[in-house]
Amino acid sequence: MTAPAPPPPSALRHLQPADAAGALFAAATLGCTAAGVWLSTRPEALVWAAGQLVLAASLVEWFVILHECGHHTLFRRRAVNAIVGHLAGFFAVIPFGMWVHVHRSHHKWTGWQDLDPTTAALAPRERTRLERRIVSVCWKYWLPLFSIVYRLGNFWNPARLARLESAHGTRARVVGGLLANAAIYLGIAWWLGAAMTLRLTGVATLIAFAIEDVLIISQHTHVPMELSGGRRVLPHRALEQAQYTRSLRLPGAVSRVLLHFDAHELHHMYPFVPGYRLREVAFEPAHEVAWWRWVRAARACPGDLLLFQTRRDTGFDV
Repeated sequence: MTAPAPPPPSALRHLQPADAAGALFAAATLGCTAAGVWLSTRPEALVWAAGQLVLAASLVEWFVILHECGHHTLFRRRAVNAIVGHLAGFFAVIPFGMWVHVHRSHHKWTGWQDLDPTTAALAPRERTRLERRIVSVCWKYWLPLFSIVYRLGNFWNPARLARLESAHGTRARVVGGLLANAAIYLGIAWWLGAAMTLRLTGVATLIAFAIEDVLIISQHTHVPMELSGGRRVLPHRALEQAQYTRSLRLPGAVSRVLLHFDAHELHHMYPFVPGYRLREVAFEPAHEVAWWRWVRAARACPGDLLLFQTRRDTGFDV
């Protein structure tokens, strides 16, 4: 039986952002962030631990909101998306301007591993034994190496900043946003002191990054992709990108809170649809897997094989 065809983008133009929904997500996340910080200031160990968990969940949500604002789909107006996007970028430790630039390129070149800026570092090349060992140890023990390298390599990378277009002040705006974020981080750390800064944010950030490791790695890693090899190639159309993408199926309530960030195939096929409306698309992706099944299988796979090879190379189908 032939699989049903996905609906054309023109049939989904009614799935528009709703300002009320965007405001609800942003306000709730800001409130949870404030609660997490306040609880983390308390001297009681259990209260502090609860605060770190609440703050960690909030930081993950800010990352999801940053993603949504970068597509201008959290709110109807671009200006509001930009304002909230800068706030989300601050909490996610990813400057909004740089996020928009890199993520736009990611959607353009999805499927071409060496051209997509978020997967180029995983393209085949000779790797040292030490590099492979570090990756494997960090993956085995839930140390969020990938989320840290993802940020430093893509969004705080001086070489990438230097390649930004200078037309229309793009480079100046992006660099200005990056410097502003860095100045605020340093100012807060100086005001609070190193010890208090670590107490309020250290554990929560590690937990959030470990969760983001799972979310980010699940989306495109160990999936067979094409290599341009320096040739001039054409980008894959959005509806063609599902084959280079994997979706996790989180519990319904968690998926809704995370703006259906787990429905990654649908997102690549219809990037103009707000995340909180993705499940209204009447189409079942071919590569969606239950989150617990993927986590269990992926954690059983050595980290260097999971990141640097694909199921076509290893036969390890996750």
